[in-house]
Amino acid sequence: MTPPGSIERASVPAHVAIVMDGNGRWAQRQGLPRTEGHGAGEKALVDTTYGALSLGVKTLTVYAFSTENWRRPVDEVRYLMNFNKGLLERRQHELHEQGVRITFSGRREWRVPRGVAKRMDEASELTKKNKKMTLNIAFNYGGRAEIVDAVRAMFRDGLEAKDVDEAAIRRRLYHPELADPDLIVRTSGEYRISNFLLWEMAYSELVFTDVLWPDFRREDLFGAIEEYQRRERRFGGLDK
Repeated sequence: MTPPGSIERASVPAHVAIVMDGNGRWAQRQGLPRTEGHGAGEKALVDTTYGALSLGVKTLTVYAFSTENWRRPVDEVRYLMNFNKGLLERRQHELHEQGVRITFSGRREWRVPRGVAKRMDEASELTKKNKKMTLNIAFNYGGRAEIVDAVRAMFRDGLEAKDVDEAAIRRRLYHPELADPDLIVRTSGEYRISNFLLWEMAYSELVFTDVLWPDFRREDLFGAIEEYQRRERRFGGLDK
């Protein structure tokens, strides 16, 4: 599907972030194990990524695995680790050919299996020079953890209290070079942020949809962007 003509190309959000929620419920509604929902979500991710590319979105951040997800059943966590490893093996070359840079946000050295970390490094290295779009995968990520890690970095750097400001924190986030998200989309009908990009989302527009993630496609992304374009962004100021 090509982007609808109703989308104003000049005001497409530069950075879109997505909480990919509803995999387990999708599987249960199909009478399948929860893990089957995660597998079905791969098609949604690929189609949405190509949809973002077609619009000229510069950064797409997706919430793949949170620091809280370790609390899930051991079998599901193991499946998610292997699934994400396999996803990179299957898709990194395809995305590389499309000019997509793959990056990761999260705690790389905490609990992530070596095999998964190796695939993450390979995908980052393969695509590091690509400039068409950045696909930033939030993996073993938590918004509070990111802020804690930034504060720890300030201590390690020897900053004094007088030197601590928003810019000092910003420089120590996982990817300070990425613009803050203009638009955050959450699927599955939940109205929560769930510890996602807490620092970066200060002025993001939020769009919630009832669509479960495995059913999400580029046309759903286009609809969210149309909603975004109907809003007036004031950043704390007043309408002109």
